[in-house]
Amino acid sequence: MNDYIETRINISPCDETATDILASLLCDIGYESFVPDAEGTTAYIKKELFDKGKLDLTIDTFPLPGYKFEVSTKKIEGKDWNAEWERNYFKPIVVDDRCVIHSSFHTDIPKCEYDIVIDPKMAFGTGHHATTSLIIYRLLHTDLNGRSVIDMGTGTGILAILAAMKGASPINAIEIDPFAQTNAVENVRLNNHPEINVILGDADSLEGLPKADIFIANINRNIILNDMGKYAEAMKPGASILLSGFYEDDVNMLLEQAQTYKLEFLRVSSRDRWACLELRKSE
Repeated sequence: MNDYIETRINISPCDETATDILASLLCDIGYESFVPDAEGTTAYIKKELFDKGKLDLTIDTFPLPGYKFEVSTKKIEGKDWNAEWERNYFKPIVVDDRCVIHSSFHTDIPKCEYDIVIDPKMAFGTGHHATTSLIIYRLLHTDLNGRSVIDMGTGTGILAILAAMKGASPINAIEIDPFAQTNAVENVRLNNHPEINVILGDADSLEGLPKADIFIANINRNIILNDMGKYAEAMKPGASILLSGFYEDDVNMLLEQAQTYKLEFLRVSSRDRWACLELRKSE
């Protein structure tokens, strides 16, 4: 079993943009998992890969101004990380009484119409976050049979996997983080849906892909605002887009941007102040 270095980073002010960017930068120096919270994030790296000089440089050269960081580290003795996940983080979750999400190491699993197996690498999405469950609910209530899907920022691949189970085709899932993209490939294999094309890249990867009937982006407000034009370009006329990863207070800002790309409001749903926005591309 591997020993890990747990790195606690308090961020002031703390927001989703800062924790997301920091996670991406830490991935580049070997960190493999993150648990963000209201005050910062806790990151984990295998002991043999830890380099304090690289960590200090990453913090000192953070690309956005105005943030302050407090960093502490401690050694975590090797343990059964699957058992840790099962005990502390990842419990089976049921959405709308129709979809159960669980790991391969769970044993007491409710029976549902859609059964998704996700083995996360310690801290990538498992369906417990409100934004993921909001989109799962919308997908459960959408006819996906034979419809093309793009899942932008796929994470563990959970949303693309559900789309495949509901008969969507083709499905392209894009993930910018190499570690998460590898995990998505593993989860696609676990669920026996090799038809899902998991791509390592960003919004530029949309160019050349089949246009989507359903476009999914569960990322964060700033990335969605920046890339919305590329999303719209990747959609068929009349296609729907499901957006999440932002708060209810952000909805009007996103709707204003959507008008620029002829994306029309369909509905909004929310849970725990998080929102899911559904739009349609005008024909």
